[in-house]
Amino acid sequence: MTDVLEPHRRRLWGIAYRMLGSIADADDMVQETFLRWHRRDDDELVRTPEAWLVTTITRLCIDRLRARRTERSTEIDPWLPTPIVTDSPERAVELASDLSVAFLLLLERLAPEERAAFLLRDVFDVDYPAIARALGRSEAACRQVVHRARERVRTERSRSVASPEARAEIAHRFAAALRAKDDRALVELLTEDARLATDGRGVRGAARRWIVGRDRVARALAGIARKRERAGAVEERVVFVGGEPGVVTYVDGVVVSISALELEGTRVRAVHRVLDPDKLRAAMGARE
Repeated sequence: MTDVLEPHRRRLWGIAYRMLGSIADADDMVQETFLRWHRRDDDELVRTPEAWLVTTITRLCIDRLRARRTERSTEIDPWLPTPIVTDSPERAVELASDLSVAFLLLLERLAPEERAAFLLRDVFDVDYPAIARALGRSEAACRQVVHRARERVRTERSRSVASPEARAEIAHRFAAALRAKDDRALVELLTEDARLATDGRGVRGAARRWIVGRDRVARALAGIARKRERAGAVEERVVFVGGEPGVVTYVDGVVVSISALELEGTRVRAVHRVLDPDKLRAAMGARE
């Protein structure tokens, strides 16, 4: 029976990660889906295992999202998804369309069922009858949900036309400005309305709100860099984070942050910086 399930693991994990933005939660959802497959009634008719598995993991993720909204009410700093880190420009191109931190944050603005319908249709090419079964709604209703979600995503999503090499070059300039603690160099890289979010689960140094505005973001980033230099030997490594250019920062060989850069043209529109130790371990452990 394991042979029946394993070919679907990657697809199921992809659905769960995009729904939840968490490597650990995606692992849990896949495991729970497999357990439910083994526990299902023997007389339950399953014509296509994939459809059953997709329906099950979609419903599990919707339930998890609803529960998480209650949990989030006690968090004291911005939430960011656990990033997927790679060194490969080729892999970055594959990830950029629907695994970037910016895209996952955009999905957070959609209601759970809206997010599920949009992802199943536009990312995983699931047909509307299957989406309707997964959500327990009519096909017509699912079409409307997907249409609304597409409109929101199309309106709010930023586009960067730069090549992977050009995006990496921006990340190298960003890393160099951090190493130099150079406010002016950072300002030149940022859009006027640039934003900075730090997700630290309350760790020291995490801002409790988004920092908005080019000058404020540049000062904050340079100030953090100065503090880190006093704490030990700092290294900034350029990577791709969910397909976006990014920087992994080490202090005395220990990862202390992962920064994903959301671009608008050739400038940085937003810096999404993960400080949460659990997310850092998960991201580096899954590094591709």
